[in-house]
Parts: sequence; C-alpha cells; structure tokens
Amino acid sequence: MRILALFGFVLLLAGCSGRADTDSMPGPDQIVRLSDSEIKGLDPQKISDLSSLRIAADQFEGLTRLDATGNAEPGLAQDWSMSDDGLRWTFRLREGLQFSDGTAFDARLFSKIWDRLHAPETASPTKALFENITSVTAEDGTSVVVTLKAPAPSLTILLAHPAMAALPLHRIDQAGDKWTSERPMVVSGPYQLSTWQLNDHARMTRNPQWHDEPAPTATIIWKPMDDSLSGMRLFLSGGADIAADYPDSRHKWLMDNHPDLAHSVPYLGSYYFAFNTRKAPFDDVRVRTALSMAIERKWIAEKVIGIGNSPAWNLLPPELTGGISAKPIWADWDRERRLTTAQQLLDEAGYGPGNPLSFEIRFNSSAEHRRVSVALAAMWKDLNVEANLFNSEAALHFAALRQHDFALARSGWIADLPIAENFLTVHQPANGAGNYSGYDNPVYDTLVAQAMTTADPDKRNSIMRQADETLIADMPILPLYFYVTRSLVSKRIEGWQDNISNVHPSRTLRISVQ
Repeated sequence: MRILALFGFVLLLAGCSGRADTDSMPGPDQIVRLSDSEIKGLDPQKISDLSSLRIAADQFEGLTRLDATGNAEPGLAQDWSMSDDGLRWTFRLREGLQFSDGTAFDARLFSKIWDRLHAPETASPTKALFENITSVTAEDGTSVVVTLKAPAPSLTILLAHPAMAALPLHRIDQAGDKWTSERPMVVSGPYQLSTWQLNDHARMTRNPQWHDEPAPTATIIWKPMDDSLSGMRLFLSGGADIAADYPDSRHKWLMDNHPDLAHSVPYLGSYYFAFNTRKAPFDDVRVRTALSMAIERKWIAEKVIGIGNSPAWNLLPPELTGGISAKPIWADWDRERRLTTAQQLLDEAGYGPGNPLSFEIRFNSSAEHRRVSVALAAMWKDLNVEANLFNSEAALHFAALRQHDFALARSGWIADLPIAENFLTVHQPANGAGNYSGYDNPVYDTLVAQAMTTADPDKRNSIMRQADETLIADMPILPLYFYVTRSLVSKRIEGWQDNISNVHPSRTLRISVQ
C-alpha cells in the first residue's frame, strides 16, 4: 500500500508539473518569447540590460513608442511639433490617460519623471543618453515641452526609451522600491506583469486601461534562456514561439533546414579591433593603414564568421547614413596591389627584414574572437609581420583597454539608438577611458560637433559620413564587419518585421488564424 500511495503521489506531482509547463507553453492566445538572460530589474529608470528593457518596453509607454520596424510613432502623445531651430519640441498628449490601476495623469507627470531620472538616489545607468535634453516641462496639463542643447532629429526615438516612459509615481511615492513587487504591476503600456517566477518565466497580460486598442495577443510569456542551443532546441520542439538568438555553429544548418524560421539581420553594431595610437608601433598611421590593407574582410565575414555579416571598412553601418558607406580608395584593389602598397608603407615607417614588426593581439575569451585573431595573424604573415595572440576573460580584457595596456585589442560597438553620433562620439578624447584607441583629431571632433548641431537630416547624415571618412583615413580602429542579430520566429507568428534595431514590441505580434 505504501508503494501504491507513493506511486500515486509521484503521478500527482507529475500531473501538476505538466500543467505548470502547459501554462507557460505557446497557446491559442499566448505567445512565448525566449530572452537571452533573466530580467535584472523592473524599474525602467534603473536598468540597462536588453532583457530587462524589452520587458519594460512592453509595460511602459512614453510620449513616443517604437513600431514593428523600429521607428518612432505617437505613444502617449498624439502628435508633436518642433521649433525652427530644432531646439524646442512640443508634445500634445492624448486625452483621458490613466495607469492600469485607473489613476489619471497628465503632462505634468513628465517633468517629475525627468527629475527622478536625474536624482542621485535613482542612480540611473541610462541618464547619459539624455544629456542633450536641457529640460522637460509642462505648460499646462495637455502638452509636454522638451528643450534641447542641440538639434536632434532622432529625439522621437530617444523618448521611446523606457527610462522616459510614464511611471506610476503615485505608487512609487507610497511603496518606494517595493512598487515593482506589486502584482499586477501598475503600468502605462499595453501589458502588465502578473507573475514572475525567477529563472523560469514572466507572464504579462493586457492592461485594461491602456489608451490604445487592446494588444492583439492576450498573454505574453518571457522565458530566460542563457544557452542559445537549448533555446533553439526548445523552439524547434514547439516550446516557444520566438527565440532571441541561436548558435553561430547552427546557422548553416538552420538556413538549409528551416530557412523560413531563421532570421539573420543587419544590426546596429560594428566589430573592430582598436590600435593603441598612444605609443609605437601604432602611433604611426602608415603602420595602421598597412595592416588594414592586408585584411581580407569579405573572407572573414563569410568564412570565418559565416552567419550573414557584411564586411566593414568603416565604423558606421550604412543604414544610419542613407545607405552609403565610407570606404578607403584601396578597398576594391586586388590583394597583390594592396600588399605591395602596404609593404611600401611599412618600409617608410622603418619596418622590414632588419626591424620586423612584432606585436600582441589581445582578445577576450570567445571562439569567435579567437578565430578572427588567428585569421588576422595569418594574413599579416604575407607582410613578414609577427602577431602573437593573448586572450583573457572579458572583465580583465576591457580593464586593460581602459588602462591602455595593449597594442591591438578586440573591441566593437553596439549602439543604444539608431543614430550615427552614438558610434562617432565613442572615438573622442571627451569619452575618456572609453576612447580605447586614444584617437585625437580636432578635424574629426569638429565634424562630429557640426553634425550634432545640424537640424536637417540629410545635411546631418552627410557630415556624419565625412566624420566617418576622416576616422577611417586615420585608422585608429581596424573595422572588420557589421554585426547581425539572429532570431527564430515561428510560422504561427504574424507582425514580425526584421529591422536594424532588432525591436519587436509584443503589442505588434499576433497569432495567425489557421
């Protein structure tokens, strides 16, 4: 009898477990999304990691919001206008706005949101994104006025960031930091968090008080998945509708077997190595240019990486500057001509058989970074250059870059926003230790500053391209390729649109009617 009772108890536990699993599985009105890590926090002004920001964007809406293509559209503001000089923007709010608990709010809330973002006790990791904003005020309850230091055509994208969304300050004032523990959370966006089981899943349901039409899917489940291979397997077995990533090594197999499910899309990121221009040998532009000329970027992007990346000779992804890339004149030369010219440059710089060029390539631990570093060293052997490899874990690697303790080091940049200046300002003395290469060119700085004070988008893009061309002529970095994002999307999901920002709000997704 004890054995039978125990067996029955085990069956009962299995049945309960099965129901729990079913509750977080794809369903007729439920989309399951896999993120690449667990949520780090729920307060939109105190987070900066991608997984947490995605949850925040589903729950909190600002004056603007991002659509399925990653572009800005009206959010809590129904429209806006800009002064002739581009420094004063007025956002007119929709009528009857309220939080999910029924508490009404108006334009005066946003000046308080702005103050909280900059309060020392908030310690917001994203407040630097908003440095161009001078003030956020409300002339009355219906309009929010945003004043800028310099014109910013991309302001509407910036204001879609969850850090500037409408937050329930009435609950925050009462509950303090515990306001994020309330279930369901009090929110301003299309969904509200109803349950969160740490390291298992977060469940979001529709916000009944949201100003817009109800989101097309009743429930969104977010599951953390640190291992992209496990995530791919769960997705292919039907346990998820969307996976935020998949392994590089499975790209070809997915393209061959599931081309309708796998998405490899250009992203807001550049992969490059940084030269330490502060000291020899890389204080000489001839040396930096010679090494760059010897690189077969197309081969690295297509063969060494092989997940759909585009080769890069410059810093800015072409999607940010009107589809035009800055390329050095030698980019289209054949290899023999490039090597001949590169050798001449090294000779002029004093490097040759009697004084061979030798240095260390530093990279953080990763199979991808190692493969690229090995390829670079092999290509430079044609110039009789000896490049040795040194790898370390990420924290040590980037500490060395900040302390300028390297010769050539793996780096790169993924932008916070789809704007060129987010890339260009990294390579300026004003960026301090973050300017890894130590690049310092007043002409470049002037172009960046000029672009950032130009309101006309076309003129602004043109000047940004000039800055990019100046940077690559000086070659403080060694661009290799542009990043891509990798996603898996079920055929039952509609509304997914590939875009360079990799933005896919849950409110834009729906389940197809079979």
